[in-house]
Amino acid sequence: MDAEWISRHALSIWAVLLAIALGGADLAWRRAVRRREGQDAAARALLRPATTVAVVVAMLTIAAAIAVEIRDAAGLAAFDTALAGQLRANMPEAALRVIALLTHAGDAVVLGVAAAAIFLGLLWRRHRRLAGAWITTLLGTALINAALKGWFRRERPLHDHGFIVEHSYSFPSGHASGSMVFFGMLAYVLLVLCPPRWHRSIVVSAVAMITLVGISRILLQVHYFSDVLAGYATGLAWVTLCAGSAEYVRLREGRRAAS
Repeated sequence: MDAEWISRHALSIWAVLLAIALGGADLAWRRAVRRREGQDAAARALLRPATTVAVVVAMLTIAAAIAVEIRDAAGLAAFDTALAGQLRANMPEAALRVIALLTHAGDAVVLGVAAAAIFLGLLWRRHRRLAGAWITTLLGTALINAALKGWFRRERPLHDHGFIVEHSYSFPSGHASGSMVFFGMLAYVLLVLCPPRWHRSIVVSAVAMITLVGISRILLQVHYFSDVLAGYATGLAWVTLCAGSAEYVRLREGRRAAS
């Protein structure tokens, strides 16, 4: 599948990827619900330790493999450049205008304000453990992404549409990792606090936002394909580690209260 073909069908591919992501999220949630059936309340883990470790190791491995490809200017880097050039030539201006509006859902300012409001809301409702996990996760991903950008210092793709202008380094994508961590951790917080009838919608909505924001960065040519993949991988590793740790503490306290 070459870069020109992808660029000419980019919007359709985006829609297919979104459908696959939503279908996969729904299927995974249904399987998780079936697995927890018959367990007592104290044992119903939203995220098991074994799953946490497996996801973190897998995502860090993927991120490291991508980083090596970019460092060595290997095949993935060449594909990045070709795809960005083809998107610059083939993406309709009207589509870019709409996508540019959508991508702001992952802006650092937007997520930062929302994160602060959620943190204060959790404190106000006396969910101190969740508030601590929430703010630690969000601050951590900001530091991780800034450190990685400073380490790799990759320049962004060229584009001339003018709808979005970015001045920071490109690798990894802050919007991809930020949306993964923000919406992923928000989903965890809501799963803990909301009744089960809302859980399926929470998971699907989080996956939708993560998919939409991250891929929008490729279509807007402000990030390379590998930037977004690496952002997703590092973000998923971090949010899984944080949510898994918070879940372990929550269940341990639940068992203590029940004993």
